[in-house]
Amino acid sequence: MLDVVLSFAVILIVFLALPLIIGQTEHKVMAHMQSRLGPMYAGGFHGWAQLIADGVKFAQKEDVIPAAADRRIFMIAPGVALVPYLVVLIAIPIDRGRVAVDLDLGLFFVLAVMGVGVLGSIMAGWASANKYSVLGGMRSAAQLMSYELPLVLAASSVAMAAGTLSLPGIVEAWQWWWLPWQAIGGVVFFLAGLAELRRPPFDMPIAESEIIMGPMTEYTGMRFALFMLSEYAGIVVLSFLTTVLFLGGWHGPFLPGWLWTLIKVFVLAFVVIWLRVSYPRLREDQLQKLAWAGLVPLALVQLALTGVVKVLI
Repeated sequence: MLDVVLSFAVILIVFLALPLIIGQTEHKVMAHMQSRLGPMYAGGFHGWAQLIADGVKFAQKEDVIPAAADRRIFMIAPGVALVPYLVVLIAIPIDRGRVAVDLDLGLFFVLAVMGVGVLGSIMAGWASANKYSVLGGMRSAAQLMSYELPLVLAASSVAMAAGTLSLPGIVEAWQWWWLPWQAIGGVVFFLAGLAELRRPPFDMPIAESEIIMGPMTEYTGMRFALFMLSEYAGIVVLSFLTTVLFLGGWHGPFLPGWLWTLIKVFVLAFVVIWLRVSYPRLREDQLQKLAWAGLVPLALVQLALTGVVKVLI
């Protein structure tokens, strides 16, 4: 019982710390890449207090609920968006033997729970009684349906290669030559995960230049902050899953396994930020075309390739 409690305590600390670190990193990376001066001033040296300033700002804002909103759904939507990512972390291994719960169907579990997190955005859009929020919620639903299929197909290929749905089992079975073998699936999984998180350039459900802030238009204060935190928590979970499934998790020379896992996670998180800075938002038709005409066929090719190699070896 003590081991379980300690494991959950460590996961909670990681869950609370890593999204904040990635959020701070995004401020700095965007400031340098796009010459944004604002995030470099708060607190003096290199804007170290920017994250603290954002937290104080959110805490001071009034919590407003629109008169026509469905109050109950409106209030719980931020929690529905955030909590599933905490639940997912209990099944993700950081090192050999370091996982809170080793589930035999761990891959199935994490993909199912990640899908629940997207529902928070749909609930927020519908409950806000705002046409822009409803449009954002509808776009979230369409995006979830489009990108869930390539995400699952890409994950299925690596599960087929390992012969197990257990996440620690997949990492144990991983070999260095899986990098080129599963490369297509890794790219498809990562891009589909970004789309499900509604990160740029897949941020059509938010699209502030068109529909203000989409499902979050009517949210203020700490509830809005929870949506922002869920976005960064989603980046953490996506980076962990991509690391575990396609990059070998804790495998690596010289350094401890948990350190290799964290290095890979932060490199992938940097790529997420880099993509946001570098590419413009896709149109809705481009977004759907990428899913159905691009990622789904590539995921099927990867699945077929995995089947052929498994038969041959």
